Amino acid sequence: MKANRLRAAGVAIALLGSLVAATPASAAPAPAAPTSTNDTTCQPDPATPKRQLRAMWIASVVNIDWPTKASYTAPDRIATQKAEYQGWLDLAQRLNHNAVVVQVRPTADAFWPSPHEPWSEFLTGVRGQDPGWDPLAYLVEESHKRNLEFHAWFNPYRISMPDGAGPDINKLAPGHPVRQNPDWAVAYPVNAAGSRLYYNPGIPQVREFVQTAMMDAVTRYDIDGVHFDDYFYPYPAAGQDFGDQATFEQYGTGFANKADWRRHNIDLLVQEMSVKIKAAKPWVKFGVSPFGIWRNKAADPLGSETNGTQSYDANFADTRKWVKEEWIDYIVPQVYWNIGLAVADYAKLVPWWSEVVRGTRVQLYIGQADYKIGEPGQPAAWQDPAEMSRHLTFNRDYPEVSGNVHFNATQIRMNKIGATDIYAAEHYSRPALVPTMPHLAAKPLLFPVVTGANRQADGVRLTWRQPADGVGPFGKATSYAIYRFDGTTLPGRCDLADAGQLVATVRATGTGAQSYLDATAEPGKRYTYQVTTLDRLYNESAPSLPRFVR
Repeated sequence: MKANRLRAAGVAIALLGSLVAATPASAAPAPAAPTSTNDTTCQPDPATPKRQLRAMWIASVVNIDWPTKASYTAPDRIATQKAEYQGWLDLAQRLNHNAVVVQVRPTADAFWPSPHEPWSEFLTGVRGQDPGWDPLAYLVEESHKRNLEFHAWFNPYRISMPDGAGPDINKLAPGHPVRQNPDWAVAYPVNAAGSRLYYNPGIPQVREFVQTAMMDAVTRYDIDGVHFDDYFYPYPAAGQDFGDQATFEQYGTGFANKADWRRHNIDLLVQEMSVKIKAAKPWVKFGVSPFGIWRNKAADPLGSETNGTQSYDANFADTRKWVKEEWIDYIVPQVYWNIGLAVADYAKLVPWWSEVVRGTRVQLYIGQADYKIGEPGQPAAWQDPAEMSRHLTFNRDYPEVSGNVHFNATQIRMNKIGATDIYAAEHYSRPALVPTMPHLAAKPLLFPVVTGANRQADGVRLTWRQPADGVGPFGKATSYAIYRFDGTTLPGRCDLADAGQLVATVRATGTGAQSYLDATAEPGKRYTYQVTTLDRLYNESAPSLPRFVR
């Protein structure tokens, strides 16, 4: 086996040498050796970071974002829903996002043909009705065509919504697992507005079942991430406790109180899910987006300088522990408050979360409350179109912050008081690569060989090949980054340290010749291009030899 690998490596290197030797004279001479763009002496522009996760949540529950209720009665529902999703991808690309977080299991249901749970009512308006297509397959495929990471957003324990089945098991879809196991569900709050059904997290069979249901999507679809939101145990209703006393008496042996037992149940969900994901597909990322306050300092000296609801006590989610134990790959606290808010100050929570992740391999992205912008009844700060841009500027002082996820897609597109335009122009003016996760396994990548850079009426057409793609010890190309410099020049070692010259990232199309049209190239202007290879975790190769366009 080793001999075969060595022979493959030799073939790859020989192929690379022959392709370089055959490069036309318009290419620049080869540098002595590929140079790193991560040198600490480089001073990248903070306004155009090379690596930064940028995403939006696309919510399906009660048809918040996608698909719309109007699509149910469209003459061609499937075509309409596909077109709606393409519109969200258009928006993501326009804003130079590099990922989408799409809700595909909002209420113990599925946006794919699941053998475990019924079709989601939010596809057709009817619980359990087959929509006639596989939405998840389409969502993943189309996102990848745009070279956007696809994070599948699951809600682990919520079963119904108040305006759907509510607390009534008999209103669930025919064949729903809760109809077969009614003791798995708890109605909460009881006899009150907003009542709905939840899986009981304290029952071991329930925890195993919901993991199995979610892992079905992980194993069958080419998703890039598994994403949980902030709903574990439900947020408490005044004067009511979640109805799991009997479950605690059955399974809570060894725990001094119900609260510790509940946190243990959620710890197990997260820890076991992490293990299962990595066992099935080591490259799939696992992230959680909890409520933005873990604990207040008044309750715990390790907590933040806040005075709001605590996820540790309200949802029984010990999110700080999950980071310290490294059960997750990333965390997206919903820091949904403005700078200066007394009860929960954005400018105090971002530093607190930065300290939590410091020294761990867990990446920190900040959940941003676009839905509050320009909204009547929100504090004055949210009536200022520059508030969100100030959030992103504030983040620059904390290197632990590796990106942002915005809630929600509809609000982003509405662009109330012009706020989306402002923060996009000031912070997302260039594309960015998804941050790497060094703890996830990767192979070295060969840099591509640019075989053509030809001026056309509609721009500059680049072509290249990827030697030994995925062969032997070399990694497989998932996408490519295109860099463009003005004039004919030899780029220096720091010129790729930020995204100032990054034109685009494009998905690989098979293992043959690759192509990209730079439609933004100006007629008659001289350019220098370089291309790098990216694997599915966005590890990057050294740059190709420069290619001139005169």
